[in-house]
Amino acid sequence: MNATGVIMTGMGDDGARGMLEMKNAGGINLAQDEESCFVFGMPQEAIKRGAVAKVLPLESLADETMRVYRLQK
Repeated sequence: MNATGVIMTGMGDDGARGMLEMKNAGGINLAQDEESCFVFGMPQEAIKRGAVAKVLPLESLADETMRVYRLQK
């Protein structure tokens, strides 16, 4: 699977479930760090479930997403 997921500030765990499915299918996932989140609930759940490869501040997510995308080509 050539897919990159990014989970950002939010509540609940539905996004975390989807991220784990993506990881299990071969995707690479990134999460917003606690310090830059308004609500850390969803990223925290994805991290707890082992669905995330990297945790980054908001300002680094776009660059890292593009870096991972280029590696998957």
